[in-house]
Amino acid sequence: MEAAKGGPALIIGSIAMPIVLVLSILLFGGGSAKAVATVCSPTGSSVSVDEGKLPKVAVAGYQGVQLKNAALIINAGKALKLSARGQTIGVMTAMGESGLLALDHGDGAGPDSRGLFQQRGSGAWGSYADRVDPTISASNFFKALQQIDGWEHLDPSTAAHRVQRNADPYHYQSYWPAAVEVVAALANVPLTGASGESSCGIPGESGKGDDLPWKTAPTWVSVGAENPASHSPLGFFNRECVDFALWRVDQQLGSTTAPYKVTNSTFRPDGKLLGSAVTWKDGWDAKGWPTGKIPRVGAVVWYAPGVGGSDAEYGHVAVVKAVNGDGSFLEEGYNGNPAPNDHTYYTRTVQNSVPSAFLYLRGSK
Repeated sequence: MEAAKGGPALIIGSIAMPIVLVLSILLFGGGSAKAVATVCSPTGSSVSVDEGKLPKVAVAGYQGVQLKNAALIINAGKALKLSARGQTIGVMTAMGESGLLALDHGDGAGPDSRGLFQQRGSGAWGSYADRVDPTISASNFFKALQQIDGWEHLDPSTAAHRVQRNADPYHYQSYWPAAVEVVAALANVPLTGASGESSCGIPGESGKGDDLPWKTAPTWVSVGAENPASHSPLGFFNRECVDFALWRVDQQLGSTTAPYKVTNSTFRPDGKLLGSAVTWKDGWDAKGWPTGKIPRVGAVVWYAPGVGGSDAEYGHVAVVKAVNGDGSFLEEGYNGNPAPNDHTYYTRTVQNSVPSAFLYLRGSK
């Protein structure tokens, strides 16, 4: 069967048995669902900080002058009318560059780098005084961010990378959870709803590649569909497209070891199985999680049966690994190649218009 141009053929999207999905997220706690959306949504309005009422205790390991600098970054974003998500990207970037300290030195890669954002002395970032001034340097970072086409739809680390142009596009990923926590604490915006469940989806594992814990487990083809050894801990056949995709989803929910937060049998609130790829969008709708047409890192890529070369009966699911500057995206998944390379990890570049939909975690769209 033929795949979308430039990619492998898509094998069986799932057999009518437990199947899994893979993405990654970290959760934090306390507050209203509306407030969470304000911090985590790319369309949430700006937040502001009273610089005279900063926490006296550490937040996510940052304290004192670090929190003051975070407040100045947030308020610089507010002055430019950035969304709360954009403000949080600024805090994340400064964490990854300087530990939220206005450093008066650079490093081996950039000996002339200075300030919270380690901005170079080329003149593009202003004078030395501008680069070490928290408000001015943050404002210049945000102005550069706003020049990145489609930055609102990029994962936070990729957006920051396209401004900073450092060697590793995933450098900032590990700082995003702390940045969300700091922004929420300083702006007095709680992170969880009344149910205690966070809706703050934070991509963090999608750049790791083939990290499925049971990537060498036997498939149903090799041991038989009735053999318990053919089923993963997520309730799908091992190494099916759904198995990998749900693994990524559990990662994003902070669940990386058994018992997993969501499985084939526990995902839907109505008690039905999440099922093969063909029923995944229905499962998302039943759970009340958003779907759309824009690729975002960590989102599940959903192909209806026959779309993009997917199986004519079951369809296919995969995961957005990265979003490219031309609007295409890098897809990662399992069971997307013909035998003998089926039931293994693959990546391919796909045009935005090919999939039927993108399935997001609640609060991450």
